[in-house]
Amino acid sequence: MRLPRTTMLAALALALLAAAPWRAAQAQSPTQPAPSPAPLPAAAPPQTKPDTTQFERLQVADPFLEFHTGPGRGYPVFYVAERHHWVTVELRRTDWYRVRAEGGQVGWVHRNQLATTLTEAGGTKSFRDILVDDYLRRKLEFGGGWGRFGGEPMLKFWGTYKPSEVLGVEATFGQVQGVFSGTDFWHVALFSEPWSDKRLSPYFSVGLGNFKNLPNASLVSALPTDARLGHAGLGLRWYLGERFVARLDWSTYAAFVSDQRTLEYKAVTIGLSFFF
Repeated sequence: MRLPRTTMLAALALALLAAAPWRAAQAQSPTQPAPSPAPLPAAAPPQTKPDTTQFERLQVADPFLEFHTGPGRGYPVFYVAERHHWVTVELRRTDWYRVRAEGGQVGWVHRNQLATTLTEAGGTKSFRDILVDDYLRRKLEFGGGWGRFGGEPMLKFWGTYKPSEVLGVEATFGQVQGVFSGTDFWHVALFSEPWSDKRLSPYFSVGLGNFKNLPNASLVSALPTDARLGHAGLGLRWYLGERFVARLDWSTYAAFVSDQRTLEYKAVTIGLSFFF
């Protein structure tokens, strides 16, 4: 049976009224933003090997080279570099050296084990050479010695500054105690050591200073002398090891008392100095 047209229109109106509240609630609800993607983790910076061009490379000549975890025999051995492997010396602490192997292992090796390693040129890198390297890099040196000044006993002390391996500046103070007088003198000299890389090396010096002689009070009509002093010397240095140097020098002194009078003295000194 067919429904009247008015009945069908009424049913459609009722359906639209029932759906209206649901559409209004959907229109008033805020729009949810789309979730943002998770940030990517920051890339770790690339690890680069340290620049070893400024360090010296040595080749292991013994059957093995022991790497300790610290600078002392009480630290355990954690790595062994075999013969013909190359290592790089990075740091020195007393008799221990921080060494890097080809594989990146870093440890401490005693100087006795480095004494028989080979340089890149194929020569032996002895521990004596390592000490001489420190000796050549020295800047300051202090010492003292005993000798004879004009035939009378003398004590002498000096301090040296070396801006280079060949040239240096030295300040010297000396005291002479004679039978009839006492003498104090000082001078600053420029000296040259052409063969400073040798354990036994000569040197030359020339300088200016002051000379003061005080006669004993028992002498009658003796006058003190205060004059400018000229100095020229020839010496020999012997590097003993560690931080000590033995020294022997011959010097000529000229005290310019006046325009017409000059006193000349010969002196010889033997002494010991240390550097740092």
